[in-house]
Amino acid sequence: MKKFIFLIPVLLSGCMTIAAFQTKGNEMLKSKTLSVSIQNTPENVYEFVARPENLPLWATTFVHSIKQENGEWIIETDKGPAKIRIAEKNILGILDHTVYPAPGVEVFVPMRVVKNGPGCEVIFTLFQQPAMSEIDFASDMRMVEQDLLTLKALMEIHG
Repeated sequence: MKKFIFLIPVLLSGCMTIAAFQTKGNEMLKSKTLSVSIQNTPENVYEFVARPENLPLWATTFVHSIKQENGEWIIETDKGPAKIRIAEKNILGILDHTVYPAPGVEVFVPMRVVKNGPGCEVIFTLFQQPAMSEIDFASDMRMVEQDLLTLKALMEIHG
């Protein structure tokens, strides 16, 4: 079954954000797109984030460790091990990844690095999964915000 993503500009608290709805069959998932500005080249940031082994360095609220097993990347999370696949290297800054927390369960995570003057923006879309409460979705948003700030700090200090 094909999935389609629709992006809709929404005004929240005086700030423009993007609300996206991912369709899966007849179901649409609520989403939140978060971003962070980083004073480092998009090429440097992309190269760092594209390397799965760097996940525990910046996605610290979610990934405790990572290992490669039988050609697949396995992350250790608070909820146990999960497979992760990151988009193949590309010149467009696309870092989409899919997390497989359990057999038959896929969580698609769109992520981009785009040029912004001498630096870049890292853009991350989080979908509220079926049966996920508003409280859990808000918690996931806070975790992603923290991870993006960790990435910013790493890339601006250590470049």
